[in-house]
Amino acid sequence: MTRDALILVAAGKGMRAGGDIPKQYRRIGSQPLLVRTLQNALKAHNFGTIIVVISADDDFAEGCLAPFGDEVRTTIGGATRTDSVRAGLNVLQGERIDHVYIHDAARPFLTQTLLQDLSNALETHQATAPALPIADALKTLEGDSVDRDALRRVQTPQAFRYADILSAFDAAKPGESHADDIAVARAAGLSLSFTSGDPDNFKVTYPEDFAKAERMVDQTYTATGSGFDVHQFDFESNDPLWLCGVPINCGYTLKGHSDADAGLHALTDAILGALCFGDIGDHFPPSDPQWKGASSDKFLLFAMDKVKERKGLLQHVDVTLICEQPKIKPHREAMREKIAELCGLPLSRVSVKATTTEKLGFTGRGEGLAAQAVATVRLGS
Repeated sequence: MTRDALILVAAGKGMRAGGDIPKQYRRIGSQPLLVRTLQNALKAHNFGTIIVVISADDDFAEGCLAPFGDEVRTTIGGATRTDSVRAGLNVLQGERIDHVYIHDAARPFLTQTLLQDLSNALETHQATAPALPIADALKTLEGDSVDRDALRRVQTPQAFRYADILSAFDAAKPGESHADDIAVARAAGLSLSFTSGDPDNFKVTYPEDFAKAERMVDQTYTATGSGFDVHQFDFESNDPLWLCGVPINCGYTLKGHSDADAGLHALTDAILGALCFGDIGDHFPPSDPQWKGASSDKFLLFAMDKVKERKGLLQHVDVTLICEQPKIKPHREAMREKIAELCGLPLSRVSVKATTTEKLGFTGRGEGLAAQAVATVRLGS
């Protein structure tokens, strides 16, 4: 079994990326760029040794790399990338290293497939790198065409048989600066192959690249839940009929263990459904006497607490009331306002509608009413 080492080049200042700290320490989501690169490398491949090459005046590396413990070591780089890589290679001398992978710290999205392809290529070649074809037409500054089929966009990690690339760097003249490590290998006559690159394995270089990287690590998603509830009318009671948190004095009410607010019950179930957290009956069973006559806003507020526990964000709700009576339109705006208050939403994100069943079914016969609701929740994975 081969023993592989990873050298992460993180000694640059990253001035083109903007910001007031080196780009490798700027955060993408909740983590510094360098940490994301390291974490993905560790997930993707079994590296026996990891060296991070940093600048002599680096004030961030120690705190950034502390969670990795002895798994990651640092060394001081030089004035050029070539000097920094040479420093990393020299640290490995005396260790039993077969292959070394040299990677830009600012490419956080390396994958298992990318690394496995490089590993396979080293079985037949001394040096290898991922490369992408060029889709756009190429021109010189004078406007002359360049054959794009003869060119490739070369990425890192670039992988080598360790003894061979160490000799190649030793043979390079002091002070030489090469575009990348493949250039050093080619100058030394090492056999070279290219593997398939990955468009996601881009180098974070400019401010807009951070925005792209942020989108790629965004693990939030939008969940939609639906709810439905039915209650029978009680014509023997003069208590208010509660719908969507609003009392309607119409001379009759709804039968139920709680206040029978079908609108809030449906909405509560919709939110719980978006969370995959059961339904209202699981948490407030009608067999439990403590919920007899309970105000249904308690149920809705419980669902909202669960959204907060998941660090979610309720984005929009839509309630439809299905009945011949009572008339909903005179109370609709009050219902919207009450739901907005309970859910912490702006009024523009709360919809309440009403419809009939054209005299069909139990609602058409005026025996009761139904409510259905849809809720949209933004959640983290």
